[in-house]
Amino acid sequence: MNEQSQTFREKLLEGRFLFGSFMKIAHTMPTEVLGSLNYDFVVIDEEHAPINRESTDRILLACKAHGMGGLVRVQNGDASTILSVIDCGADGVLVPHVDSAAKAREIVSAARYRSGSRGYSATTRAGNFGSRTIEAHLDQQDASIAVIAMIEDPPALDQLDEILAVKGLDAVFIGRGDLTVAYGETKAGSVPVKAASRKIAGAARAAGKPICVMTGGAADAGELAELGATAFIVSSDQTFLRNAAASALSAVRETVTR
Repeated sequence: MNEQSQTFREKLLEGRFLFGSFMKIAHTMPTEVLGSLNYDFVVIDEEHAPINRESTDRILLACKAHGMGGLVRVQNGDASTILSVIDCGADGVLVPHVDSAAKAREIVSAARYRSGSRGYSATTRAGNFGSRTIEAHLDQQDASIAVIAMIEDPPALDQLDEILAVKGLDAVFIGRGDLTVAYGETKAGSVPVKAASRKIAGAARAAGKPICVMTGGAADAGELAELGATAFIVSSDQTFLRNAAASALSAVRETVTR
């Protein structure tokens, strides 16, 4: 299949290296900038950012304009929340706190028509505004929506095999931030979180599921790649802005005040 015609889900399932960013600013321009830099995908963060459905809809349009994957980290995994973002044209969902096989089955069902319980409408961006037949719409959407479970709770580690065995669950995200807090740690790279990350990655590799991660930099990304990670969220729009603004201010201030 031609690279240009591949969906984000197809690239993910192939195990291709993909690079993205969280989007936390409720505007299209940060996404447009990353699209112009050839990022593979972004994750619109409805969980931890003040982004509503209308903002998500517009940011997803920016993704379409640049041929970039547009995922959404939803606030929860209920059917109405997942339906909302995939009707707007999301290429997939990142669902927080998937800690059981039952939860995994729920989120997969919410995202699928034929094997699930997704509510039907084809007059959406996802349905190309009613231009497809019912059969074509069901085929296209069921084949293209990526469902990614965030494993970020210690109890989930006891059910990894059951979670990963859920048919239609496409990938897992290792939620090291929440795991750090859950284990009572305060610094990245703590022993229990590293052990949990290795366990999650090992189970995902055994199940043939792609692994998504948030990186803490190049060295960290290299270590995660050795564990089998292929989809990397390298930063967020807020962090890009803060770091660039701090660097520019420091350089100019140092030059003119020396």
